[in-house]
Amino acid sequence: MSMKRITVLLAEDHMVVREGFRRLLEAEDDLEVVGEAETGRQAVALARKLRPAVVVMDIAMPLLNGLEATRQILRAVPGTKVLILSAHSDDAYVQRATELGAVGFLLKQTSAHDLSKAIREVQKGNIFFSPSIDKRLHNHSQQPPNGGGALKKKIARLSPREMEVLQLIAEGKANKEVAAELGISIKTVEKHRQNLMAKLNIHEISGLTRYAIAAGIIESSVQLTIR
Repeated sequence: MSMKRITVLLAEDHMVVREGFRRLLEAEDDLEVVGEAETGRQAVALARKLRPAVVVMDIAMPLLNGLEATRQILRAVPGTKVLILSAHSDDAYVQRATELGAVGFLLKQTSAHDLSKAIREVQKGNIFFSPSIDKRLHNHSQQPPNGGGALKKKIARLSPREMEVLQLIAEGKANKEVAAELGISIKTVEKHRQNLMAKLNIHEISGLTRYAIAAGIIESSVQLTIR
């Protein structure tokens, strides 16, 4: 009798990295890659359609970052488990990912063994962090929380739509492009933009971009990504 395979959706914007992960996972008898996404928005659409057991999600995804995509996926497909992949292990990223419901966080330079093991663990209902993050989280739990609270409060005050608009603006998109991407009018984009600036007390685009990077909404390299 053949065993039931764990279905996996890979969400990673670099094709070479994605292909590498696919090969690693398909070498395992119990794992099956059922789809691949190269933007956060595509990841949400594919998760709704394919309902995979586990989504392996890169944070620095264009159009919709991995954290916001995670929030949307878990709202649409609550049974899916999300495992975050990132080149950075800053506490802010890890904390934000777990707050949004991700059940694991792996560093991108992780070994194949760790990735396969993490998928199996989260599928069983456990949580999984890269060993270095796990160790740091354990150390932090002995200490009072750091002073990142003000930034977190501001992020929490933004609506999901404002977060999407903020990311697209920070990626250098003009109002017209933001409107087309989100399927809303230019006027509505302008309104969201005004609300963002008022809520964050930031009144120029470069400031919004810096804020988006500091808040982990985009990674600083995202604007350099060749599209």
